[in-house]
Amino acid sequence: MSGSTDPRLPQAFASVPREAFVGPGPWRLSVYQKYFETPDADPACLYQNILLALDADKGINNGEPFLHAIWIAAVSPKAGDTICHIGAGTGYYTAILSVLALPGGSVKAFEVEEALAEKARDNLRPFENVSVTPGDATQLPLPPSDLIYVNAGVAALPPSWLNALRPRGRMIFPWRPSQDVALAIVISRRKAGFSVKPLMNAYFIPCVGASETSECTKIPDWGEARSMRSVWLTSDRAPDETAVAIYKRVWFSSAEIPEDA
Repeated sequence: MSGSTDPRLPQAFASVPREAFVGPGPWRLSVYQKYFETPDADPACLYQNILLALDADKGINNGEPFLHAIWIAAVSPKAGDTICHIGAGTGYYTAILSVLALPGGSVKAFEVEEALAEKARDNLRPFENVSVTPGDATQLPLPPSDLIYVNAGVAALPPSWLNALRPRGRMIFPWRPSQDVALAIVISRRKAGFSVKPLMNAYFIPCVGASETSECTKIPDWGEARSMRSVWLTSDRAPDETAVAIYKRVWFSSAEIPEDA
């Protein structure tokens, strides 16, 4: 289903029980933006491709497993990777990422909602290669990272996230430059710059600190968004005729980045 050939991916999902991260049942499931309570507390209710409420009043959910399997496959976490998980919720997908980082890797999770961050810290205690930081990851320093995995809708990409990527590092996030465009994209750091690959439609709640569109002087439509192939810091290179979206500190281009030699 994910398209991955890595046998560790289904093993990681199988090894991490979803019910350990979402509190006692019955649970509230989101279907077509409406919540429905499960008939009982049977964990079998959780093992379907469905959103699960973490904070229904704020629209915060534990995301669809199929979507996350596709995303994780797209960025290929490896043993020994340093991973940042931004928007960790209560830690379910953090735990899966931490399994894939073993042996030798680690996950630093960020969660801006303090109550969820506390639950994530408790839920993730058995995972010794994980730390949880409550707070705004657009303002806090990120460690040098092989992978940055973002689970909140980003309008204006923080330059600090790009700068945190190590050579050949990857980042995936749901890009929301306007109400009309919602697209998951994968960024890879290469010798010549940052390449961009559009992945799939993706709708997430806004990312605190990165959801402001007022800094955007060029907003893409769907066709332009899908044409993106690179992203640049404006401090490194001024926007040119290939610009698809322009912000104060970053801009997206339709120009390809050459593969590393």
